[in-house]
Amino acid sequence: MSDLVTNFVLPAPLVLADHPALDLLNTRMMVEGQRRDLLNSDADVARWLEQIGFGSATEVAVGDGHLLDQMRKLRDCIESGLVARRENRVADPAALNAFLLRVVPQLVWEEAGAPVLDWFRQGDAGHQRLTRLAYAAAELLAEGDFSLVRKCESPECSLMFYDRTKSHKRRWCSMALCGNRHKVAEFRKRRQNAAD
Repeated sequence: MSDLVTNFVLPAPLVLADHPALDLLNTRMMVEGQRRDLLNSDADVARWLEQIGFGSATEVAVGDGHLLDQMRKLRDCIESGLVARRENRVADPAALNAFLLRVVPQLVWEEAGAPVLDWFRQGDAGHQRLTRLAYAAAELLAEGDFSLVRKCESPECSLMFYDRTKSHKRRWCSMALCGNRHKVAEFRKRRQNAAD
């Protein structure tokens, strides 16, 4: 292997899709012209779950690769469901449903006052977070407006997002990333045309 490959450092996953299931899909993204997986250990998964607001990474057991394996399985079944939904065809929900079997309401009464219904109390912290993510994905697939689920318009980008803008005209994964690159390219093109 060349030094370039062995010294290559992957970027941290981006949280910019406005939906946790789409942010999970974005953990596989184009880097240096190749689609790369940004989740490569249980610790990566725990940090990413914390990044999207699903609780502290320190609460999640890491080490044996089980959490990473489960997250990748969840991501694959979300991706196949999303592709099918966007193409308006039927897909097998069995893999996602396997994660949803743990969605069982539990009455939690930890503080003075009214108890709360917690749907994600089953299993350890890692499984609870994966179940919560699976539930968010199922809601998106069943109830989401798929005219607003989009891929960034940059040909070099693979990131998805849910367009929650008021005008529903979002084109880029991020204005700071692809949107800015597009603006700079257009500016250079105009300058070049003016100089010719």
